[in-house]
Amino acid sequence: MSASDVSASTTIAAPPATIFAILTDPRQHARIDGSGTVREAVDGPERLELGSTFGMKMRIGAPYRTKNRVVEYEPDRLISWRHFGTHRWRYELEPQADGTTTVTETWDLSHCNGVNKWVLGALGYPQRHQRGIEQTLVKLKAAAEADA
Repeated sequence: MSASDVSASTTIAAPPATIFAILTDPRQHARIDGSGTVREAVDGPERLELGSTFGMKMRIGAPYRTKNRVVEYEPDRLISWRHFGTHRWRYELEPQADGTTTVTETWDLSHCNGVNKWVLGALGYPQRHQRGIEQTLVKLKAAAEADA
């Protein structure tokens, strides 16, 4: 990962399988979105796996749609996806001895070239995504603990 990545972590009182079930179900992404941009899933499988594609209705000012592809996947441990950009939304789950799970969400720019990183930075995406990630983790924690 690169120095311009944005990430945050939280500890959730739920097993990794419960959290991963939420992350791999695109219909639940609006439930946990802390950015306020994710509206609903419009197509894709009920459960994501490596190579899965899924479409989402989004809104930043105006409504739009994205098509995402899962590019990293390890059951109950790691999932990441990307859309037309080369940056990734990444979730890493680390089970703890006390039965909780540490979840780290990262807006991963390590796959972007220098121009893309510069443009995204100039448009303020790192700061915007930092706030969104922090709020997403709050919502993911509440959802997973309710589902556990």
